[in-house]
Amino acid sequence: MKWATRANIHIDRAACAWLIRRYIDPDAEFVFVTDPDGVPPDATPFDIPGVELSHHHGDCSFETILRRYQLDDPVRWRIAAVIHEADLDGERYDAPEAPGLDVALCGLSMIGADTDTLTHTGPLCCSRRSSRLSCWSCWSCWSCC
Repeated sequence: MKWATRANIHIDRAACAWLIRRYIDPDAEFVFVTDPDGVPPDATPFDIPGVELSHHHGDCSFETILRRYQLDDPVRWRIAAVIHEADLDGERYDAPEAPGLDVALCGLSMIGADTDTLTHTGPLCCSRRSSRLSCWSCWSCWSCC
């Protein structure tokens, strides 16, 4: 299945792509558009203003996708808190690691193509954290990752 999002990928889009590929569509193909009208008709858009899988009611796109696909695991919601704070900086959650993650992803997005950023950001922002988050102390220090 094709999924489309805005070009110049950053934290919310990178985390959504990880979430989609890991829990919704393991064979996902991602398309990056510079104009919302450029979304292919056979693609599901995400993190594009005005689409179903985007920011709604104060949530970032990652949170919206969790709700839409009923991915209720508390580990994914803890990741969502960090993604939310890095993306929206709204101080809704206590996520002191969010600014550092935001800076790291911003730097990656400046030095490579969107597909390259996806290759590196999944493990950086989500994969290793997800496998370790059953131990809540690991989340706060990431010492075991």
